[in-house]
Order: sequence, then C-alpha cells, then structure tokens
Amino acid sequence: MTVAVLATAAVATAADATKTKTVHSQPSAILSTKEVEVAVTKLGGHMAPATFFRDSGKPVQPYHISPWQDEKPTKMPAPVLNILRGDFFCMPFGGNSDAVNGEKHPPHGEIVADPWKVVGTKRDRDVTTLTMAIDTDVRKGRVTKELSLVDGQNVIYSRHTIEGFAGRVPLGHHATLAMPEKEGAVRIATSAIRFGMTCPSLFSDPKNREYQALLPGAKWNDLAKVPAAWKDAPDADLTKLPSRYGYADLVQLANEPWEKTNGPAWTTATFAEAGYVWFSLKDPAILKTTVLWMENHGRHGHPWNGRNNCLGLEDVTAFFADGLAASIKENALTKEGVDTALELSAEKPTVVNYIQGVARIPEGFDVVRTVEFKPGEIVFTSTSGKTATAAVRHEFIKSGQL
Repeated sequence: MTVAVLATAAVATAADATKTKTVHSQPSAILSTKEVEVAVTKLGGHMAPATFFRDSGKPVQPYHISPWQDEKPTKMPAPVLNILRGDFFCMPFGGNSDAVNGEKHPPHGEIVADPWKVVGTKRDRDVTTLTMAIDTDVRKGRVTKELSLVDGQNVIYSRHTIEGFAGRVPLGHHATLAMPEKEGAVRIATSAIRFGMTCPSLFSDPKNREYQALLPGAKWNDLAKVPAAWKDAPDADLTKLPSRYGYADLVQLANEPWEKTNGPAWTTATFAEAGYVWFSLKDPAILKTTVLWMENHGRHGHPWNGRNNCLGLEDVTAFFADGLAASIKENALTKEGVDTALELSAEKPTVVNYIQGVARIPEGFDVVRTVEFKPGEIVFTSTSGKTATAAVRHEFIKSGQL
C-alpha cells in the first residue's frame, strides 16, 4: 500500500498542525469543535470514539470500540479487526473471499486497515474539516476522506471522493454502535423500505463457534416481523435490540428512493434511557441499502470470545457482506431489482456524502415514526407523539457543500 503524496508545502504545514494522539491503541487524528470531538485512526480511517454534546454535563459516545483494542496485539483473522471501531468507509465492502479478474481484496478492502495520510485540517467560516487520503494497490485508485463539523451542531459530515478505482464495486459506510446489555433497550427505525432480506448464506458458522438465529434467505416487509430459523419459533422484532443473546445475525434493507421519502433515506437508533437518538442520512441512489449486523455475544472464536455486543447500521450498495464477487454478479437482491454494486469511472470521480449525528430526546420519546426535513434542521417524531429537533445541514447529502 502506498499513501497519497502531499501536493504542496502549504498542505504539509496544515497536516503538521492537525492534532494527533493514540486512542485505544491506535494513533489517531483528532477533529473537534466545542460540541463534538472525533478520533480517526491513521490505520484504516476508523472514526471512533466520537463524543457529542462534549460541552454538556452528559456527553454522548455512541460508537463501538472492539473489546480487544487495549489488549496485547495478536494475529487477527482479518486486518480490519486490528482497528475495528465506530464508522469506517469500505471498498470493496464485504468479505472478499474470492478473487475477481486477478484482484484479491482483503475484507472490506485495503482502505479499512492500511495507512491513510493526514492531509490536514482547515477552518472555513463555521466549518472545520479534517482531510485524509489513501492510494490503493489491488485496484489502482485514490480515496480522499473529508470529515467536517459545524459549530453549534452535534453532527459529523462525511465526504469520500473516489478517483481512478474504475469498474463495478460494492462500497459503503460501516457505522457500528455500542449496545447496552439490557434486552430491547435500543429502538431501531428507518425510512421506507421496499423489503428486507435475511442473509441467504451462512453468516455465523458453528464450525467457528458462531451462531445465528434468523431464517436464511427469508424476504419480508416489516423489521418487526422477521422469520426465525426454527420451526414454530415466533418472528423476531428487530426494532427492539439487543435481542437473542448468544447469536450474531445479518439482514439487509432495500431503501425506497428519494422521491418516495421526500428527502434523504434515514436510519435511527433511539437510546431512551440515555436520552438520545443517533441518526444517519444518505442518498439512496448512491447507498441503496442498509445492512444490520446484530452481534450479541454470538461469536466465540478469536478475538470475539463471546464478549462482543454491537450493532452495525451499515449504509451500503453491496450484497450483504459477501464482497466483490457476489456483489457484481446476479444474486438474490439483483433479482429483486436492487443493484448491489456501483459503476466507478476512471475519468470522473465518484463522491459519497453521508451524515451521522445525535439529538437529545425528551422523556417518553420511544421510537422514531417520522423524520421531517426543514431548512437547516430535522424534526424526529416518535410513535408516542414526542418530538426532537436537530440542527443539520441535510442539503449536504445532495450538494456536498456546507
């Protein structure tokens, strides 16, 4: 792997001025405002910890840090596990166990485990932006990561620009939240979906001391009614997590287009007892689906050892977590009219804009029913009728501008 070369001495000076420190064993670049602080690992570009409302008496840190991060380093089954935390951009998304046209990519791609170059931090009006970059070798290209914070907001704006990495590829964000142990403590809701599907292949292999509880390959329309693997077992309600202790499952939601949602596609996780809702916003024309990775102490091999409890809310264009080969050919999703790879051009950069944030919620706010997009803000309304508002420049999803 080679990293991007700095273009000018001025940029180098900016990079030198970027604050860095080691966080949970990983050297990280630090981006901060009064409200938010984000650590981004130099290996893999993983974003965590992220502290929202850091200027308050009750700061919020929603992202998962894998429990082996502060342990003595050991050989991992996949390079991404050396860093595993928070949100990271994947390309090609998935396991990538099979070579394609002579390309053999590591799980989730080189960009999730190899060194990124810190290009620098800049401030423009009320926006502070950290820029990092990486050059890929397996398939030649460059990815530039821009993470931005806006003064007065508890929101992280992500912009990934892909250059040169031509051809069809699955890609997307791998946002991973920390989960409480109390069953059903977190409530999940999304914008409208065409349908959902449970991973058709074996996601958790008992041969590796991994276990899954949902019916493989089932298609359904309601996240609260997902068929279980065992005959006569009740449907699983995936709007209430964590659940099914001792299992790790994967499902995928096909998002309805922008025209039907009257705005960006969205995913929310309400932590009622902690008093906040986490949210993500995306363009469903770019990131067409959402993968839910529900890891509730269901893997007992190294390095999991039965101790991992997290929720991946992964906005991607991909075929589950199967990787490049499965995503570029006909599969169970493409047969339903859902594209599972994007066509990238060597001549024209591809840009992926994404938003993640946190909003305080009032007592009695249970699970999000609707999200209303107003100029410069969004309003969450719960099924209980309670509302919460967040200052968000959601127009960024289409424009890429703040």
